Amino acid sequence: MFEATLAPTFPPLLKGVAVPNKADPFTKAIAAATTAEVEPGRIHYAERDDLFSVAVTFAPEEPLQSAARIGFAAMLGLNDALGALAPPEVAVHFEWPNRIKVNGAACGTMRMAASTNDPAIEPDWLIAGLNLSVQAEPSGNAGVHKDRTTLHDEGCGDVTVPRLIESWSRHLLVWVNRYLDDGFSALHAAWRDKCDTVGEQITDPAAGTFTGLDENGSMLLRKTDTTVLLTLNEYGLTN
Repeated sequence: MFEATLAPTFPPLLKGVAVPNKADPFTKAIAAATTAEVEPGRIHYAERDDLFSVAVTFAPEEPLQSAARIGFAAMLGLNDALGALAPPEVAVHFEWPNRIKVNGAACGTMRMAASTNDPAIEPDWLIAGLNLSVQAEPSGNAGVHKDRTTLHDEGCGDVTVPRLIESWSRHLLVWVNRYLDDGFSALHAAWRDKCDTVGEQITDPAAGTFTGLDENGSMLLRKTDTTVLLTLNEYGLTN
């Protein structure tokens, strides 16, 4: 049971909003953004011990095509949070556009949604949500599927959800500030270093050789005789 006495604290500019057990912070964040004044820096988080589930609200000042790149800051913040809390042998990797792996197995995902689907329009709000399996639910089947894992299955038994939320929020703020100060280049380089499929043949979300990202965080996918662009707007946003 999520202990209120151990609820996460947040750095300045960020505000935590607890979501009751089993409710979805991503859905709650979207509802809040569409029915009330947008509050950038608000983080909805689930009061669960088995699942790290958060959703942060942004108010971008750029078109959606480039604003969606902020999702990389959310993923990199989680990588750094785990680097601070997990044992050193625990490896975190990403797959474009939104998959999170721990020690080679699927462990979490990122979702994004915005007030518009038009890449040329500046959205009123953009929400990035992260889910990461921390431990198996009492009725779960952890360990049955070799391609999926939890933090506790990978030796992170001391990592609790409140402390992970707390650490992630601080590292998120660092990456957001880097993005605002220096642009996408720093995020691009750091994310690429954590992606273990760059340069590899892939089949998902399409078949080809993943050669890298463009300036908007879109996938450059090499086919037999051409390179195609898979955009974050098309593959990384929830419609």
